[in-house]
Amino acid sequence: MNGTMMQYPLTLRPMLDRAAALYPRVEIVSREPDNTIVRENYCALRHRALALAEGLQQAGLQRGDRVATLMWNHGTHLEAYFGIPLAGGVIHTLNLRLHPDELSYIINHAEDRFLIIDNNLLPIFERVPSTRFERIFVVRHTGCDFNCEHLEDYEALLATANGNFSAPLLNENEAAAMCYTSGTTGKPKAVVYSHRALVLHSLALGLVDGMALSSSDTVMPVSSMFHANAWGIPYAATMLGAKQVFPGPYVDAERVLDLLERERVTFSGGVPTVWLAVAQALEDQPDRWKLQPALRVVIAGSALPESLIRRFDRFGITAIQLWGMTETTPIATFCKLKPHLRNEPEDQTYALRATQGIALPFVEIRACNDQREVPWDGSTMGELQVRGPWVAGSYYNLLEENARWTDDGWLRTGDVVTIDDEGYVKITDRQKDLIKSGGEWISSVDLENAIVAHPSVKEAAVVAIPHPRWQERPLALVVRVEGRLVTPQDLRDLLLEKFAKWQLPDDFVFVNELPHTSTGKLLKTELRNSYAHWHQPGKVKN
Repeated sequence: MNGTMMQYPLTLRPMLDRAAALYPRVEIVSREPDNTIVRENYCALRHRALALAEGLQQAGLQRGDRVATLMWNHGTHLEAYFGIPLAGGVIHTLNLRLHPDELSYIINHAEDRFLIIDNNLLPIFERVPSTRFERIFVVRHTGCDFNCEHLEDYEALLATANGNFSAPLLNENEAAAMCYTSGTTGKPKAVVYSHRALVLHSLALGLVDGMALSSSDTVMPVSSMFHANAWGIPYAATMLGAKQVFPGPYVDAERVLDLLERERVTFSGGVPTVWLAVAQALEDQPDRWKLQPALRVVIAGSALPESLIRRFDRFGITAIQLWGMTETTPIATFCKLKPHLRNEPEDQTYALRATQGIALPFVEIRACNDQREVPWDGSTMGELQVRGPWVAGSYYNLLEENARWTDDGWLRTGDVVTIDDEGYVKITDRQKDLIKSGGEWISSVDLENAIVAHPSVKEAAVVAIPHPRWQERPLALVVRVEGRLVTPQDLRDLLLEKFAKWQLPDDFVFVNELPHTSTGKLLKTELRNSYAHWHQPGKVKN
């Protein structure tokens, strides 16, 4: 029987058109580098995105050409999110926190033709060697300027548009965006997102059992727009007509809280380091900020400590964990309690809320050990594998890395998990971060989350270090909350409430800060290298 439905491609253009037609005056708010606030709306966003698309076409953009962006979170970046793909190009968001040599590799590997850059980020770009952009368009922000003959004004590019944009007939499987992974080992790897993947991912985020975004929300993506599309939140918020608030370069606790209060934000998302600082600020000054009732905050990038969920609950803020990767566009699982689990004992519901949740619709999951799928019993560990319509099937132009996919099409994530009989995924560790002591496995993530539960601990990392007898032993690196004291014995006593004595770290090292990747993940490779000789004879311990 022939199909009866229209052949309607799933592309980004209808998402933008819908927002402008139904929610033309809904605001898009951006904080500038000088802390001033700029307000636009969806009508202006569509007009400017189409002007960008037309300007790029006149500049010579061809179908499939990559256009790089080096920008913070703001409304002009959102224009590029739509304008570049609508012209048939591919937006390539550059991670401004990477080393200049890494940025050079990424730019050249992607073969970017054009660059759109914030003027206050020009000093970063000037340190990047060996780039061959044909044209560079600079976004002027208040308080910043530029003066270089090979740079062009972004507004002048938009001004070349005369309103006669000839929109290409896009295929939903065409590339719309690309992002490079920010792993701790090896070269960054490119993931290319199709229009179809971005549209389906946005629809999933709008589901009640997803992020439950709607036009009633005011959404503030604190997660970086230059990495994994700020978790897809700007695309989904645009599709649904939600007010959007962008913090610019400032994600310190006070300015995040000021924006949350001033703009009446109902939904936000970012990495744990941001929200741990926000929780501390709220506890230090509980009467300073008046936030929206039932504010939802999604957290990813590293494990969400159960203690942070409890801390936020005391302020009426719902902290929700999700899980994903650059390769999964990026969200694959989302943690909400099923109705019949909401009345379980308090400790049990908090433990469930601290998991990575269940798979979003159309995302399939399994855990495998030695190529065999392990049961969903909540205790048997295996590597998490995923597949679905917004899961990448390969890396761009990097065939030697495609062993990451199984012969039957599943993505090997590298995360070691358990899955319970309700389908809740709990990450026990990255494969490379599990600690094997005397033949038994110890989860560094579980130890870290328990240590952070101490009120005097700001952050913690647990890493495996070589041991002459036990093969590996855990070592804890701990950052104290400023002005507070905590001793190794305090932390041992705390851990003994949940862990066997042999699972406890051999030592607790107090440090001023911990190293992180450019996207906020703990850089455990560096810590393992720095403390690899901890158990050698004669090692002086602090």
